[in-house]
Amino acid sequence: MSDPTNADNELEPRLITETGLDQRLADIIEPVLVGMGFRLTRVRMLNQNGATLQIMAERNDGAMSVEDCEEVSMAISPVLDVEDPIDREYHLEVSSPGIDRPLVRKSDFSRWQGHLVKCETSIMIGNRKRFRGKIIEADADGFTLERDQVADGEEQKVTIPFTALSDAKLILTDDLIRDALRADKAAKAQAANQNEAEDEE
Repeated sequence: MSDPTNADNELEPRLITETGLDQRLADIIEPVLVGMGFRLTRVRMLNQNGATLQIMAERNDGAMSVEDCEEVSMAISPVLDVEDPIDREYHLEVSSPGIDRPLVRKSDFSRWQGHLVKCETSIMIGNRKRFRGKIIEADADGFTLERDQVADGEEQKVTIPFTALSDAKLILTDDLIRDALRADKAAKAQAANQNEAEDEE
């Protein structure tokens, strides 16, 4: 796995974005997050507990603590109250993208190279729209999967252009859990070192 995301790509646009009300909510929420040093992963309005607005976000280094979730929630609530895009009572739920996270930026595919992903495309690629496999390569235009479920006559490797992608998500495996925990530990150590350096100044 390559290094976690960093400030160089904090303004990297998402490949997979919302539509309808979810898009309007994302347009309201994203500038607030960016101003706080966070990146939006996904916004969804769900019909759970009446209605739930689910926001997935993370810091630019890929970390997201419980305190970060509270901070984001407190910053977003007043903005949503002013804009008032939701015409009913709802619960606000802010979380990290999780270990089996959605992949929404080009850098996500580089960062999680070597891990299993399932994805869907908006157009047919080799007579199918759904794929599952290990990310073996990613560049500016797309990513290559080594598929783990191949039908007769199909190629094991398939390259999917980012422009054709409609959904992508990591699949939970022991390797993914290990690498995600390692990345989280590295991000926490880096944050602690940064805080120490600031305290010394």
